[in-house]
Amino acid sequence: MTISKLAEELLLNVKKEESTDNLEEQLAILTLGQLKEELKTDSQKKAFWINCYNAYYQILRKNTKLLAPEIYTEKLIKIAGENFSLDEIEHGILRKYRIKISLGYLPNIFAPILIKSLAVNKVDYRIHFALNCGAKSCPPIAFYNYNKLDQQLDIATLSFLESETEVFYDKMEIHTTSLMSWFRGDFSGKKGIKQILEDKLNIPTTGFKLIYKPYSWEDQLLNFE
Repeated sequence: MTISKLAEELLLNVKKEESTDNLEEQLAILTLGQLKEELKTDSQKKAFWINCYNAYYQILRKNTKLLAPEIYTEKLIKIAGENFSLDEIEHGILRKYRIKISLGYLPNIFAPILIKSLAVNKVDYRIHFALNCGAKSCPPIAFYNYNKLDQQLDIATLSFLESETEVFYDKMEIHTTSLMSWFRGDFSGKKGIKQILEDKLNIPTTGFKLIYKPYSWEDQLLNFE
């Protein structure tokens, strides 16, 4: 079984609420060489690590008593003989070692060499509409395959933005997800956010004020598409 397929199978077992022990062990005993050899392109990296993040969040919530912030910061995910945290997967690998509290604008120059060696080459804002942290306002969980990744991420982005965005023409306001504010650097700032909303939703943004909706952290586990 390929490394990418392992991550998909892990997520599938999470969805079916079946044991993940064997798949976790297979991921743990991989070598870094194997990991890097198979995950060469950004598409391969994004598909693998998105699936891993979404699977392991659910696994950690089920198997530990950890909640935020510890569930994100504890290095409890063993892959290729190394221990990773959810934050390292999201902000280190998938967001090319951005500083978590920098709104997406600042790289972490002190990021571990391992994280830098595994990180994507370019930050893709669409990952924010694919990662699920078990909260009600999170995007639903889907299965990502690197051969279809662009199409899948486009679908996830459109679906989530349609569900989260409202245009109030009387007030000249656009209300949308807080994710775009928290990681605004990933979206190329306010101008980039408006351009994305125009392109994806075919709505006007000139003269409109952006309002970011409150984020519901209420639990909604196993929220699969």
